[in-house]
Amino acid sequence: DVQVVESGGGSVQAGGSLRLSCTVSGFTFEDSDLGWYRQFPGNECDLISIITADGATTYTDSAKGRFTISLDNAENALYLQMNSLKPEDTATYYCAVVPFYRRRKNYECAHLRDLAYRGQGTQVTVSS
Repeated sequence: DVQVVESGGGSVQAGGSLRLSCTVSGFTFEDSDLGWYRQFPGNECDLISIITADGATTYTDSAKGRFTISLDNAENALYLQMNSLKPEDTATYYCAVVPFYRRRKNYECAHLRDLAYRGQGTQVTVSS
C-alpha cells in the first residue's frame, strides 16, 4: 500500500518559518510529479507548488518568493520550506504524489486533491 505522511506543521507567528516534510512508502518517485497544496477552512483548495518528474518547479503567486519545494529521491521525501508566513497561510497542507499514468501538463488544485496519492495533511496556523 502507498502511504503518504506529512509532518512539520504547527503554530507560528507572522513572519516565522516552517519546513513541511512528506515521506512516501510503497511507491517510488520515479516518473511522478509531486506537489503541495492546501485547504482553507471551508475546504477551498489552493495549489502551492509542483515539481515535475524532470525537475521543473512551479509556484503559484501566493507562494513565489516565500516557499521553496525540494525533493530527496534517496529518502523518498518531499519538502516545503515556508518563510515569511502570513495569517492567510493558515490551512491544512497536503503533499501529493501524481503517478506517471495520471500526470498532466498543467495542474489545478483539484487534480492534486483528486488524482494523486496524498496523506492526512498537516495543520499550519499563523497568528498575527
